[in-house]
This record gives sequence, C-alpha cells and structure tokens, in this order.
Amino acid sequence: MARGKTIFASSGGRRGWLRDNGLTLALLALFAASLVGHALTGWRADLADRAQHGLAALTLAQYLGGGEFLATLFENWESEFLQMWAYVVLTAYLFQRGSPESKDPHHPAPQDKDPARDRLLPDSPWPVRAGPVWRVLYGHSLGGALMLLFLASLLLHWTNSARAAADEALAHHQPPPGLMEHLVDPQFWFESFQNWQSEFLSTAVLILLGIYLREKGSPESKAVSDPHAKTGND
Repeated sequence: MARGKTIFASSGGRRGWLRDNGLTLALLALFAASLVGHALTGWRADLADRAQHGLAALTLAQYLGGGEFLATLFENWESEFLQMWAYVVLTAYLFQRGSPESKDPHHPAPQDKDPARDRLLPDSPWPVRAGPVWRVLYGHSLGGALMLLFLASLLLHWTNSARAAADEALAHHQPPPGLMEHLVDPQFWFESFQNWQSEFLSTAVLILLGIYLREKGSPESKAVSDPHAKTGND
C-alpha cells in the first residue's frame, strides 16, 4: 500500500497522469477503434445484402439502432464478461502448477488474507472498515460486478437478437417470433456458444503457455529466468 501511495505521489502533471493510466487509455482507444470498424463494416455489409435482395438501404444511424448490429455488439460483450468472471472466480479456488496466472497451492497468497485480521489503514476501502457484512460483500464484489455485466449483456443480446429475428421474419412474410420463443431458439444459443467456447479456450491457452513461455516486462508472465515449475509471478 505504501509503495502504491509513493508512486501516485511522485506522478505530477499530464505526463504523470498519462503514464499512470496508460493501460486503460490504450485499451479504451483500441476498443473505440474496433467499435467504429465493427459499425462501419457491418453497415457496408448490410447495404450490400439489402441491395442484393432489393430492399431499401438503411442509414448508418438506422443500422446502429437496429437489432442486428446491437445483437452482435452485446453478443461479444456477453462472452467477454463471462470469460473475465470465470477467470477471476476460478483462479480464486483452482490451481495450475507452473502458471503465473495461478496461486501456488503450497504457499499462502496475499489475496487469501482475512481482512478482519488486517491492520486497517486510513485509505483502506470503506466497506472493509464498515463491518463484517460489507466486508464479505466487498470481498466478492469483483466477481459479482462481472457477473452482473455478463447478465446485462446477455439480456441485451437476447432482446436485440429477437428484434433482428422478427425483422428477418417480416421480410420473408412470416410471423415474427416472440421474446420467449426466441429464447429457446437454437439460433440464439448458437450465437452465444460460438463465442463462449473461444473465450474459455483462449484463457486456458494463456494459463498453459505461461508455464513454459515468457514475455519480458509483462506482469502476466513470470520472470524470464524463473523455472517452469514456479507458480504465480510474485
């Protein structure tokens, strides 16, 4: 804690702020660029498809507000939040010998310390100082927040996928399916499972590759000289 306070205290001005927040800013910039690419290429593909079928073209605003685009957007968010939830929660209880992403099953981890027995500091999070109930809730707040984000994304994927399915049905002069009917449609779950499987695979690959491979300077990697059997990156 003291080390973190020293780092923040030494950061001054715009350059210090950019350095201290560079990881988040870079990821948000990549997210924004990818989102723009997703929107524009999806719109162009939709224009081509509509022209091929003799349908009226949608403006960019109409396309972005339609069920097809929003379903694909939240379909991907859903799988990412599920991946992060599974990663955070499973690494709290399960181990992988040699992986920097795992706790060492034979040594105590700082994450397992009982906060009720810690010496609280003035800048300790307020729920830790608020009593046992708040302390327990806060102790699982990261996994809980990720699960809520997953459920919200799943809900938005479902409702917008149903809108897209209704538009498709109407274009073919068929009765549009209702929300509950779409919920049990294999197509909806195909959209979800095709992303879920890739997220779980990529996480498992990262965990296993980290046993034998290194990325110098990354906190997600062990030190280059660490033996393969070392677990964690402390």
